[in-house]
Amino acid sequence: MKARLAVDALTMAVTHREHPTAVIVHSDRGSQFRSRKFVRALAQNGLLGSMGKVAACGDNAAMESFFALLQKNVLNQRSWDTRDELRLEIINWIEGTYHRRRRQRRLGKLTPIEYETIMKKTVTLAA
Repeated sequence: MKARLAVDALTMAVTHREHPTAVIVHSDRGSQFRSRKFVRALAQNGLLGSMGKVAACGDNAAMESFFALLQKNVLNQRSWDTRDELRLEIINWIEGTYHRRRRQRRLGKLTPIEYETIMKKTVTLAA
């Protein structure tokens, strides 16, 4: 895993969320997340890094669940001719289905987009 991939993903997330503040970025202890490039990108964007403990499988449970859903709903649906084709399908599934239509019990049966919208308003009012 290259640090550049993690930095690019972080940059895309920050840009997409219009440069959020007071955000904690949690990761595992992969070398890409401990790299100087990634730590520098966190600092440049005013984000706080957080890492799980060694051998703390509970930290990965949410991501493992997400990847299982991605596997079931996208990867296992058919074979893909190109990486770009698969990449677009993954983006469409995440942005179109996972974030906008999939209600989550831990978010009070809201979709992630609904929850984020409510939280953004709450944080803006508090400020």
